[in-house]
Amino acid sequence: MRKRLYEVIEVADEKDNLSKFYDVFMMIVIVCSLVPIATKGAGFYSPIIDHVTVVIFIIDYLLRLVTADLKLKKGAKSFCLYLITPMAIIDLLSILPSIIAVSKALRILKVLRLLRTLKVFRVFKVVRYSKSITIIINVFKRQKESLLVVCGLAVGYILISALIVLSVEPETFPTFFDAVYWATVSLTTVGYGDIYPVSMAGKIITMCSTLFGIAIVALPAGIVTAGYMDELNKIRKEKVDKDGPKV
Repeated sequence: MRKRLYEVIEVADEKDNLSKFYDVFMMIVIVCSLVPIATKGAGFYSPIIDHVTVVIFIIDYLLRLVTADLKLKKGAKSFCLYLITPMAIIDLLSILPSIIAVSKALRILKVLRLLRTLKVFRVFKVVRYSKSITIIINVFKRQKESLLVVCGLAVGYILISALIVLSVEPETFPTFFDAVYWATVSLTTVGYGDIYPVSMAGKIITMCSTLFGIAIVALPAGIVTAGYMDELNKIRKEKVDKDGPKV
């Protein structure tokens, strides 16, 4: 019974229609749960939607908790370890504000308004039910070394550019943070125009920073795209090996 329950709530075989239905159902529930947040709780339907979706989230959370040993495969420890897994924390953060709001004593606390913002974590629950997002996460895991190198290169360039422009135009950039802000905006080629160099040397630095920024920003996109294609080819190959070649 628990094994079948685990197969339904977790990613099961593609031919498992019940598991597919559960994934689609939970995706719809997640989208509906965001309606009260988007409408700021206006309308009589918002509290109803919030209460119904929270009940469903709680049931889903408990079902995953009781089947944690089948997922983590670490015996009785699995039930404790599951509570600190990223997705379990997201699940808890998404339902906690609504549970706390039930208490009239806690409603008067100003901190409740801050806790309500945790409802946005419901968006991250989509990760569990979207295969495309799961593939992207796997790509980031496989390409993390290359992405970290690019990230380090970008941070290093931002700091160096900030130091250079700070020394060239100390009047335009009164603090190091202002220089870092300008370097970040230039690197990403956004160019808000709220702060910029005015001297000839500063303008030359800006042009070089923008041109170099195009190359750095393009690197992660190329790495992720190549990794995504490799992941798709891997999935197709596994499917062919499992189902066998078509006659």
